[in-house]
This record gives sequence, structure tokens and C-alpha cells, in this order.
Amino acid sequence: MQSTHAQISYQDKSKFYKELQSEASGILEKEWFVNLANISALLRQHLPDINWVGFYLLHNNELLLSSFQGLPACTRIALGKGVCGTAAKTLQTQLVANVDEFPGHIVCDAASKSEIVIPVIHDGKLLGVLDVDAPILNRFDQEDKKGLEEIVHILTKGTTWPEKFT
Repeated sequence: MQSTHAQISYQDKSKFYKELQSEASGILEKEWFVNLANISALLRQHLPDINWVGFYLLHNNELLLSSFQGLPACTRIALGKGVCGTAAKTLQTQLVANVDEFPGHIVCDAASKSEIVIPVIHDGKLLGVLDVDAPILNRFDQEDKKGLEEIVHILTKGTTWPEKFT
């Protein structure tokens, strides 16, 4: 694993995400659980103004908490419930400027004010979601969406996933 642990500048988001994607590619191993842990840590290290980042994995038809960085979180989320469950059910990234205005938002950390959730899909199959929370309103924009979706793509393509994941 090659990682510089230097802070990547967030001023130019396009450049920021290219550098972050390069670092994400460089730390990937074959094992899925190692990659989820390291990608969570990488995002927590470099994304400014966030208070939680991690993965929920599809297991027995619900989302189950997996690798994360931040305060303890909700352990199980039903498909279609909250921001994570909605992203999983619709297979669409959810970009939420104000979580208090999201119908059915599940409060795990009262400090969270905005959120982005990206479905993790491999070979057309939902594996789970990447969830990133921020303690400020309107934290995430379309550039964050594009950059984080690409990191999830790098993760899914560079990882050996179990045959039966659920």
C-alpha cells in the first residue's frame, strides 16, 4: 500500500477528486473488507467538513453497518427507509442538502445536517451504499456526487467480491 497521507487541497474540486481517486486506486487490495475499511479512512482523512463516512452492506434484504469512520451509527436500515435505504432501493445517488427536509430521515447523529449516499453496485447487483454525513447544510454538490461516484466505481472494479454477498 502506497499512501502519502498528505492533505489533498479541496480548493479545486476537480483536481481534488482526481488525486483522491488516484490514491483510492493505489490502496486497493483484493479483499473487499480491507478495501471498505481503507476507503472509509481515506475519505475521512481528506474530505473536509464531514462528521461520518462509511458503508452499509446489503445482507438479508436490509442494509447492515460495515466499515466506517465516525461516531457509532445505526446498525440496520430497511430498504426504502431514510437516505441510505432510498439510495439502495432506487439505485440512485441521494444528494440531500438538509436532512431535516428528507421524508423519513433516520437520525443516527443529531449533528448531521446534510448527506450524500452512493449505491455500491457490481455486475448489476446492489452490494450496499457509501454514506457521507456533514455537520453543515448544503455540504455536497454535483462535483462531490461525480467524484464520490467515481471512487465507488474504482472500489467496485478493483475489489474481489464474494459470489453470494447477501
